[in-house]
Amino acid sequence: MVLNAIPPKDLKVTHIQQWFPCLTFMHSDFSLNLFTMLCTIDDERNNVFILKDGVQQYAVDVTLDPDTAHPFLILSDDGKQVHCDQEENDLPDNPERFSKFGIVLGKQSFSSGRFYFEVQVKAKTLWMLGVARESVNRKEEFTFDWTPKKGYWCVFKGDENLCVALKDPPVRVSFQSYPEKVGVFVDYEEGLVSFHDVEHATLIYSFTGRSFTEKLYPLFCPGFNDDGKISPPLIICPVMGDELTKPHLLIKTT
Repeated sequence: MVLNAIPPKDLKVTHIQQWFPCLTFMHSDFSLNLFTMLCTIDDERNNVFILKDGVQQYAVDVTLDPDTAHPFLILSDDGKQVHCDQEENDLPDNPERFSKFGIVLGKQSFSSGRFYFEVQVKAKTLWMLGVARESVNRKEEFTFDWTPKKGYWCVFKGDENLCVALKDPPVRVSFQSYPEKVGVFVDYEEGLVSFHDVEHATLIYSFTGRSFTEKLYPLFCPGFNDDGKISPPLIICPVMGDELTKPHLLIKTT
């Protein structure tokens, strides 16, 4: 049976089970395309099986761009960490800088292929991660409208009970357990942006069926400080281990 011939809405677990014996021997491009197809299954269905294979092989070195950082943000010298300061810093309001909300972009841009990076979010109650297209409005007033329509593909973590994929309307997502490290994977040609809990090798959420036409930049928001205490930084981590390099069949519940 050819899985590509089955519309995603009609795809059943039995269609996938016949592939179990050969998953380990799949060519990476084929299995990744299968993962992309399975991610298009209607988000409202329960017990959606997701195949995730080898995203860590597309790891890229990402560093933070100080020219884009909101004046409240402090970046480490190596460009791998960002946290919110207690007061606004005196920085030039250049066109690249986000001036209304605490966002910073990566220096590296991507306009083709696949890329992946990991960020430590351990001990943080508030953060936002994802990618943004080059032309996003960096001077727009705070509206919480960081949606694909505006050029953002992001997941936002609020308090312990709130995590949403920023769509219109937002889609609430849940964790099996709170992630210490989040992986972000993009397949530019397939129009896929997916978020992963690295330690537990589980899919958090995926945006699918997008049509990218501009450069995409990694996006980071470390959140505000809590009751005057400086919150832990977001840390861009080296991609290590094999947590996401082996085939995994996962159950996504909604």
